[in-house]
Amino acid sequence: QVQLVESGGGLVQAGGSLRLSCVASGRTFSSYAMGWFRQAPGKERELVAGISARGGSTYYADSVKGRSTISRDNAKNTVYLQMNSLKPEDTAVYYCAADALGVVVGLRGNYWGQGTQVTVSS
Repeated sequence: QVQLVESGGGLVQAGGSLRLSCVASGRTFSSYAMGWFRQAPGKERELVAGISARGGSTYYADSVKGRSTISRDNAKNTVYLQMNSLKPEDTAVYYCAADALGVVVGLRGNYWGQGTQVTVSS
């Protein structure tokens, strides 16, 4: 069992930056791939960034590529999502997820956080 707690969301103007954090409980964090998903009102949840268990592989959705960086600190059981040049269309609830397969390909998430709201004003 893994419990995930996100933080770092908020209201920011377009062009601004935010860093989301997700702290995991348990001693097996380093065996999980981690992903950041988002869900905007009326839209399906989408994977925006993922990182493999050891951090060697990453994935970015085209919508955030070049503007966002996912990273992890296995010693702190924490995964981060640095988002820059934010746009109004980035507005969504952002969820952290842990995937037991440990790889980015096919990352879907076995465990989920409660989500953190990101709102980007124009």
